[in-house]
Amino acid sequence: MKCSSCGTGRLEPSYFEGLFACHSCSSCEGDLILLGDFMRWQELNPESDFSPIAEVEVVLEDTSRAMICPLSGTIMTKYRISADTEHRLDLSPTINAVWLDKGEWDLLKKQGLANQLNAIFTNHWQREIRAVETSEVLKELYERKFGEHYQQIKAFKNVIDTVGNRSEVIAYLLADDPYKVSS
Repeated sequence: MKCSSCGTGRLEPSYFEGLFACHSCSSCEGDLILLGDFMRWQELNPESDFSPIAEVEVVLEDTSRAMICPLSGTIMTKYRISADTEHRLDLSPTINAVWLDKGEWDLLKKQGLANQLNAIFTNHWQREIRAVETSEVLKELYERKFGEHYQQIKAFKNVIDTVGNRSEVIAYLLADDPYKVSS
């Protein structure tokens, strides 16, 4: 079967790092992994641990264009790995097969995510990534908007959040002159 990533290599049956069945490209060194095979291997090897490998420099190749699953012929969907990287993994949702470009497995191990390969493709995982990104965007917005006072405002907000009569404190702060009765 022809590799749909590089278009030149052939996908041959293989064993991913000698652990479980996959199809590996003879040219670009990418791998097609059925998530079922990965999860079955994990169940049979609960003691296995893909510990983070921080000292390894990861050399990544990423398929930027949409890929066609070589087994099902359908378009593969790209999923973010984490909020720390823009890198994406390709999933064939029809057959739950993951395409790992050269270096992507090393990236997953480096980030401590190799044991959670199947979780990356869940709605919950992807929502968490978007929540982290949204939080960072809002933080940058407030830093720009409030400038040098941002840290003080943030600290004061934390104080206000702890008081029981929060809405009264906010009303007090919003009043032009809280000590004057309007007529």
